[in-house]
Amino acid sequence: MFSGLRKNIRVVMERDPAARSALEVVLCYPGFHAILMHRLAHSFYRRRWFVIARLISHISRLLTGIEIHPGAKIGEGLFIDHGSGVVIGETAELGDNVTIYQGVTLGGTGKEKGKRHPTIGNNVVVSAGAKVLGAFTVGDNSKIGAGSVVLKEVPPDSTVVGVPGKVVARNGHRVKPREDYEIDLRHDLLPDPVAEMILCLQEKIEILEKRVWQMETGAPVERVSEGRGC
Repeated sequence: MFSGLRKNIRVVMERDPAARSALEVVLCYPGFHAILMHRLAHSFYRRRWFVIARLISHISRLLTGIEIHPGAKIGEGLFIDHGSGVVIGETAELGDNVTIYQGVTLGGTGKEKGKRHPTIGNNVVVSAGAKVLGAFTVGDNSKIGAGSVVLKEVPPDSTVVGVPGKVVARNGHRVKPREDYEIDLRHDLLPDPVAEMILCLQEKIEILEKRVWQMETGAPVERVSEGRGC
């Protein structure tokens, strides 16, 4: 128990530059409190003491603003930064070293029984306000951009942004804008696929205008570069 407690404190100290001491983490970090109370609630849940488990979860939500269903399976090293408004559903599964910011929802999309919440891989970052909805997997080492709504599976080592969420990079390699976007960046430096498409359209319009001008004036028609390769 004490080993797990020390690890949770160390995780906060490593990932939050505002954390100045272990005592500050123990006394003042709602994410830390929510994880400890979830461990307790989950132990009762596994023993099928559902009412006590839900009661502990409910008290935790009142105290921290973070709602974690006692049935959720959470790996080691979870860090919930700020945490207000975070919701983690009953059948959600989180791997090791996951980072979640405020306003995140790991939820379901219907009333079906069984697995209905997402599975989050190891070393995943879910940024502020993101919604991950459905029984699919977010691959290891992926990042979900702030405010994104993710409705389908995310491959490992990917960055997802937008509504609905689209992969904009994978394995550090940018992909041409197409049906699916793919790119891997820090969560505070995410690309904007809408702006990217607007720039691509602008370049294509300029290319077409130049070709029309060449045809109207009788100037020699030259092949115009495709610019960004859109």
